[in-house]
Amino acid sequence: MTLDHTAPTAGGVTVLNRTLGRADIEQLIEEARGPLHFEDCDFDDADLSRLNLRGATFERCAIAQASFLGAALVHTHWIKCRARQADFRSADLVDAVFRSSDLNNTNWRRAKLGAVHFRGCKLTGANFEDCATLGLEFDETLLVGAHLRRVSFRKTTLRNLDFSDADLAGADFRDAVFEGGSLRNAHLRDTLFEGADLRGVDLHGVRLIDAGLFRGATISYEQAAELVTELGLRVV
Repeated sequence: MTLDHTAPTAGGVTVLNRTLGRADIEQLIEEARGPLHFEDCDFDDADLSRLNLRGATFERCAIAQASFLGAALVHTHWIKCRARQADFRSADLVDAVFRSSDLNNTNWRRAKLGAVHFRGCKLTGANFEDCATLGLEFDETLLVGAHLRRVSFRKTTLRNLDFSDADLAGADFRDAVFEGGSLRNAHLRDTLFEGADLRGVDLHGVRLIDAGLFRGATISYEQAAELVTELGLRVV
């Protein structure tokens, strides 16, 4: 990489429309005197594991199958990125922000996700196993088939989150409010819903045998009728 496609900005460097590998990023980190800003760059399949990219911004970048294993990604911003199957295992992403990005089948296992905010993202099949998630927020995001075991959503407002077919075993939704979204066919073993307001969420596919999980939660008459219908009974 040459520096002809970089531009200094106040407190950092902007890199435009480049294909970048590990050596390129290491050079930029060494020479930059502030956060890096990448626009329309290609990181597909790049090994960026354990690099210090604190405060970096990735805008409209291709990051498919890239590895950020163990990387320092605190206060990073990711805007309209294409990052399917990217590897964020054990990365430190505290206070990171993701907007309108394709993050399908990404791996976040054991990552630090405190106060991370996902908005308008696709996280189908993503793996959030054993993550630190205090303050983690999802907003208007697809989590279809995602692995979210034991993740806490307690006392949060969940806006248009699609948990269809997701693994929510042991997740904590106590006192949460669902505004739209879906729990259709989600795996709910030992999931906690006490005090939750579920009136806005799609409960299709939830079996009456699982209804005990909703003890103490609020559902609508229509949702109650759907649960009873699972037994083959008619509600009139």
